[in-house]
Amino acid sequence: MAKKISILIVDDEESVRDSLYNWFIDDGYAVECAESAKKALSMLEVKDFDIILADIKMPGMDGLEMHKRIKTLNKEPIFIVMTAFASVDTAVQALKNGAYDYVTKPFDPDDLSHLIRNATTQIVLKAENEHLKNKISSLVDVEDLIGESEALGMVLKEVESVAQSNSSVIITGESGTGKELVARAIHANSSRKYFPLISVHCGALTESLLESELFGHEKGAFTGATFNRKGRFEMADGGTIFLDEIATISPKMQIELLRVLESKTFVRVGGNKEMSSDFRVICATNRDLKSMVKNGTFREDLYYRLNVVNIQIPPLRERIEDIPRLVNHFIRKYCTSMSKDLISIEPAALKHLEEFEFPGNVRELENMIERAIVIGNGKEIRLKDLPMGKEVSNSSIESLDDLEKKHIAMILNKYGWNISRSAKALNVDRVTLYNKIRKYELKMDE
Repeated sequence: MAKKISILIVDDEESVRDSLYNWFIDDGYAVECAESAKKALSMLEVKDFDIILADIKMPGMDGLEMHKRIKTLNKEPIFIVMTAFASVDTAVQALKNGAYDYVTKPFDPDDLSHLIRNATTQIVLKAENEHLKNKISSLVDVEDLIGESEALGMVLKEVESVAQSNSSVIITGESGTGKELVARAIHANSSRKYFPLISVHCGALTESLLESELFGHEKGAFTGATFNRKGRFEMADGGTIFLDEIATISPKMQIELLRVLESKTFVRVGGNKEMSSDFRVICATNRDLKSMVKNGTFREDLYYRLNVVNIQIPPLRERIEDIPRLVNHFIRKYCTSMSKDLISIEPAALKHLEEFEFPGNVRELENMIERAIVIGNGKEIRLKDLPMGKEVSNSSIESLDDLEKKHIAMILNKYGWNISRSAKALNVDRVTLYNKIRKYELKMDE
């Protein structure tokens, strides 16, 4: 063991203390003894022990009372009681009060060693579980919602208030405002954070592909289905499923989705076994779902099932005071990923960023900073390194599609047209990237 498990032996009989001390020292534990419950409690005030073995019958305070007092100290050692055969009923009462186990005198050394090994295993597993929880917490907090504007502050308050519920959430806002980041913030601050957050980009998939993606499929369900596959609802059990571009799903999928949301059950494509999953659903869209309900392109019952809570993400032009912090964040991010020395941005370049409309919002700003770091050679980003810095007039600014096309082409070439690495760098899935390549008719070395 990297850290010795510590044991405190509490018994008024010196012979028992000495025997147990020698047994456990030989087994590699750190062992201390106390001749009374009062002495043990004074030791616990200044030191923690992993395991406590305490006799039930002792002069003054008995083992049961000692166990109660330990609980008031907000300490959680594994507590094992020692008793004679005549006091087994008292030992059982100790178990009901939260003791780990009991042993009867006279002790069998092998049985006692086995019991302590089992207790040690539980201690190690608990420590590993806490370590894993802390590690997960650090992972979900890698990216933050950057900014101190009043508009972003309102979003953060809504995230905090809705996180602890299991209610469905629709996140609305223009493309590039950070809807998925808000979904991740909700999940990371919820009780479900130790379970998966599963993202599905509905707009990137055909109806049949989306059905298989959400519900999974059985082997032989269709051509190419050579093995059973779990669906996203199944993967999200205990956690959260994030449905991006929810407005793009077909009428048939709207019906299927409504049924799953109401029953939390589904059947894999090509299967007949009903499966269940405990998930929370968060959706995002840049469209007006209310208008879609009115014109009949989005089901009203599904809309109200999803829209328990609505969070509206402000566009970047409504939170321009956040631009300097966002710029610094993206500079640090891409200088680190490209192994470049940390650079700064010249005042003229920052001023133009603050005056720009940003139709692509935060995503467009991030792309601009990444591009400037890639093409720049100096120790700061200059106005000429920015797309709109080539000519101040807004009329000469490239369209968002042009910017996106050039950025995707740059990333593809950077990674030698490795689709998996490029998709990861662009923070999209492979299907979305393939769709963009077809849309812009991109070719290698473009």
